[in-house]
Amino acid sequence: MSGVVTVGVDGSVQSLDAVAHAAREAGHRDAALRVVHALAGPAYLDASLWERAEDRLRDEAHQLVDEAVARARSAAPDVDVSGHVLAGEPLDVLEAQSRSSELIVVGSRGRGPFKGLLLGSNAAGLAAHGRCPVVVVREQGDPSGPILLGVDGSPAGAAAVRFALDEAAAQGARVVALHAWTTWNAPVSPPGDPGEPYANLPGMLEDAEHRVLAEALAGTSERWPDVEVEHRTVHSPTREALIEASAAARLTVVGSRGRGGFKGLLLGSVSQAVLHHAHSPVAVVRG
Repeated sequence: MSGVVTVGVDGSVQSLDAVAHAAREAGHRDAALRVVHALAGPAYLDASLWERAEDRLRDEAHQLVDEAVARARSAAPDVDVSGHVLAGEPLDVLEAQSRSSELIVVGSRGRGPFKGLLLGSNAAGLAAHGRCPVVVVREQGDPSGPILLGVDGSPAGAAAVRFALDEAAAQGARVVALHAWTTWNAPVSPPGDPGEPYANLPGMLEDAEHRVLAEALAGTSERWPDVEVEHRTVHSPTREALIEASAAARLTVVGSRGRGGFKGLLLGSVSQAVLHHAHSPVAVVRG
C-alpha cells in the first residue's frame, strides 16, 4: 500500500459524493482511505452549554463518520477504510491532514448556512492551503471520459502535468491537455523591426502558443508510454474553455495559479473559476 487518501465529511450529500470519489481514488492508488470529520465547538454556545451538548454532538459525529465509511466500502470494497472524529475547525483539521496525505478530497460545499454558494469556504480554503493535491467534487463527471488537464506553461503548472499523467496511468484513462490563449493572456514580444506596427506578426502568437503546450508536455510520452495524450490548443478565454471541456471529463486538473496572475495569490482566477463552475470533480495541484 503506497499511502493515504483523506476525505473530509460533514454529513452533507456533497461530502458523501466526495467519499465515493475518494474511495475509488484510493483503489486506483492502492492506498488506504482516511475518513475525517472535524468536531468544533459552536461559537454561539458558551462553555457550560457546549459541555452539555458535547456528548450528543460527538455521538452524531461518529454516526455520520460510520455512514461515510460504509459508503466508502460500498464504492471500493477492497480499500482499507478508517474513520476519525478530530477536534478542531474543519479547515485547520483538513490542512493538517493534508500534510500526511498523498491526496485529499472534499465536497464542493457542506452544511454551512449559505445555500446559494457554489463553493464552500472549507473547499476554497483547502484548495488554496492544502499541502497535497486537493480534489473538490462538484459534479460526478463522465466516468468514461478523459482526464482534462489545463496547461499554461508556467513552472507551477508542471506539477499539474505530472499529477494528471499519474492519474491517467492509474485509471487507464487518456488525457486531453488543453491550452487556451487570447491576445490578452499571451506574452507579447517587442517588434523585431521598429517600423513593424505589430509586436507579433499574424500567426506568430498561435505558433508560440502551440510551442507552449508542446514544451509543457515534453518527455511525457517517454515517462508515461501507455497514456494517450491529446494536445489541444484553442483560441479562447481559458476559464470558459476549461469549463466547457470539463463536461466530457472524468476529472479536471489545474495548477493552483498560472503564468498570468498576481504573485501573492495562492489560487489564480482560472483555478477559482473552474472550482466554482466545472462539470466534473476538480483537482487543484500546487507547484
